[in-house]
Amino acid sequence: SPMATNEPVAEPVFMSLADAAIRIGFSKYQLRDMVNRGELRAYRLNDAPRSRIRVKVADVDALMRPHIPEAIFAAR
Repeated sequence: SPMATNEPVAEPVFMSLADAAIRIGFSKYQLRDMVNRGELRAYRLNDAPRSRIRVKVADVDALMRPHIPEAIFAAR
C-alpha cells in the first residue's frame, strides 16, 4: 500500500463544460450559451471542427457572486 503524503493536490486550471455545470449547478447548455454570448471565456486545444472546449475553473467560480439581501446591505 502506498504511503500517504501531505503534499497538496493541485486543482486543475481548466475543466469541461459538463464538470463546470456540476460545480455550480447550471446545465452545460446554459454555460455553452454564456460562452456564445461572450459572458464566459472558453478555450480549445486545437482548431479542428467540433474540438472540445474548456473553461477556467477560476472563471466558473467567478460566475457565483455572494448575494446580500438589500435590507442587510442597507443596514451596513
